[in-house]
Amino acid sequence: MHFEPIGYFAILLAVILVVPFCFEKLRLPGLLGLLAAGVVLGSNGLNVFQSESEVMKLLSDIGLVYLMFVAGLEIDMKQFQATKHRSIGFGSFTFALPLIAGIIVGRLFGFNWNASVLIGSLFASHTLLAYPIISRLGLVNNEAITVTIGATIFTDIGSLLVLAVCVGIHQGDFTVFSFAKLFLGLIIYTAIILFGFKWLGQEVFRRCVDDENSQFLFVLLVVFICAVGAEFIGVEKIVGAFLAGLSVNSVIGEGAVKEKVVFVGNALFIPIFFINLGLLINIPAFINSISSIWLTLAILIGLISSKFGAALLAKFVYRYSWLEMLTMWSLSLPQVAATLAATLVGYRAGILTEEVLNGVIVLMLVTATLGPIITARSAAGLVPVQNSGAIPNPLTKWNKDLSEQMTVVLPICNPDTERNLIELAALLVREEKGKILPLAITPAHIHMDAPELENDLQRNHKLLFQATEVGRELQVEVEPLTRIDDNIAQGISRTSREQNANLIIMGWGRTTGLRARLFGNIIDNVLWTAHCPVIVARLNHSPSNNERILVPIENFSQQIVQVMQFTSQLTEVSKAEVVLLHVCERRTSPNRIAWMRSQLELLASKYFVEKNASVSVIPADNLVNPILNAAKSSDLVILRAIRRRLNIGELAMSDVTTEVAQRLSCSVLVVAEPQYHYDRSAKPGVVFLDKRQK
Repeated sequence: MHFEPIGYFAILLAVILVVPFCFEKLRLPGLLGLLAAGVVLGSNGLNVFQSESEVMKLLSDIGLVYLMFVAGLEIDMKQFQATKHRSIGFGSFTFALPLIAGIIVGRLFGFNWNASVLIGSLFASHTLLAYPIISRLGLVNNEAITVTIGATIFTDIGSLLVLAVCVGIHQGDFTVFSFAKLFLGLIIYTAIILFGFKWLGQEVFRRCVDDENSQFLFVLLVVFICAVGAEFIGVEKIVGAFLAGLSVNSVIGEGAVKEKVVFVGNALFIPIFFINLGLLINIPAFINSISSIWLTLAILIGLISSKFGAALLAKFVYRYSWLEMLTMWSLSLPQVAATLAATLVGYRAGILTEEVLNGVIVLMLVTATLGPIITARSAAGLVPVQNSGAIPNPLTKWNKDLSEQMTVVLPICNPDTERNLIELAALLVREEKGKILPLAITPAHIHMDAPELENDLQRNHKLLFQATEVGRELQVEVEPLTRIDDNIAQGISRTSREQNANLIIMGWGRTTGLRARLFGNIIDNVLWTAHCPVIVARLNHSPSNNERILVPIENFSQQIVQVMQFTSQLTEVSKAEVVLLHVCERRTSPNRIAWMRSQLELLASKYFVEKNASVSVIPADNLVNPILNAAKSSDLVILRAIRRRLNIGELAMSDVTTEVAQRLSCSVLVVAEPQYHYDRSAKPGVVFLDKRQK
């Protein structure tokens, strides 16, 4: 088939939009769908795309660069500094042993020394796919885990350097002098990127503090300048992209710019990279070749066993427990970002064969599935390291100084839900003599005298009048606001910032599935841009009439404070019974379950001193069903939402909050906070200390 370039691009967009969504509905990894689409659309299928076409090569190269940039962007240098000596030690183990195993595999199957060393370097790196599991269990402060995270820097950089050397040798002009020249140039180049671009980024972000577009364009410019610079000194562009991620990750922090940069890659360019990988897969040849199957098995066995050996060596050297050793092994097992990028570079350079490419793709799918499964089971038996900190101070509410007045922005558009939302806001502002700002956003028109605009304004004025009357009835201060804006979500966020609001309360929206994937929804966009916490509410009755409130607690971290504060304020009015629920893995050890229960009891005694509160810890294979069963006897469920960013190579990580909220029939409140409110340098581990857990 032949299309214009725009036609090819349209097909790619349709594949990226529809195929992962369909695979995830079948509970299969979305990335598997992209690879399968590449196979179907490639030369071994419908022959729509050719991997060597100019369109695919350009877009795939951008995706390749973006993949390694985001890999560097996700590495926390401060966490590496905390345990740098042991991180380098474990990094050396988990780099050297897999490198040796890969060389042995290559030599056994007849590859020359250069190709064998490159295969070994593919084994040496790893991708932290299971980090969200560790974070959810509150184990980020465990030294063994911190060491494994820090080792990622060492292994990724080491494998990329080996790649650069192997490509240089393959090109035939590699001597001792050229190696010394390359090594010296790489040191100078790395220093310029890590220090020069970091300084430049700080200056740009300081001068363009309110211009996110300029910040975004600067980050993209850094990525591709570093990629071009790497090729200029004679190394692969993915090395420059990875170093670019390391250089700017501390500059852009966890703000909206980082979200947008990562979103562009994960939504467009990185999926195209995986589709292009699918174009290179020759399934009939793989099935018909016995040697390919044996090579794939050797790659799997070599990688899994060598990573296990490295973790075992770290256990004996640093005296970690068996569970910590298994967790380190499982965290270092997945092979996605650097491995796939280096494989494609080696294949294009003619060093690696099609059989190796197919074997590495199988390796990615196996390890990216196996690693998180083992992490979930092994880490469940670890008891979090106890900090010297105490329970978070409950006096400062909603990120508000005690001298400030509590201000709540309440967007309104539905008269049927308006009263309950205002009652909810009144519960929060009454005791602090704060105020509610009902906000009505009118979509803008080209002509300000358009009849449609006038009708919308009149409708919103009626809603604001009703809100004011309800506020007077509830004896709280109400200041109605109206705004004309091209974007409703941006209008809500901008008004909240202008009014220096402490909280936004919004009515529930049920935009899900393919429609949300196509267009998004207002709630998602407000969460993306808001400067303050947001409560999303679906209330079946007045919030003062609750008799039983269920609060599922996913992990014991600093971020649970807002949920506890909010629940405590609700119970002061309704005198409802509160149930704190934690669902853990079925294989969780009795010691850890006892620790979890003690933490829940500590929370209950701190925030619900004179109220009826109970705790429950339920081991289960599924996080959702226990919550739904407990909610059957509850009037209200309070959930905490974590803004989720797609990780590199993420394989259908489910959003528990979204699934639970959609399936509940009782009232639901979702408390969400902007991700960039939290300092990456702060210790995010367990902050609840029980004296009984000495």
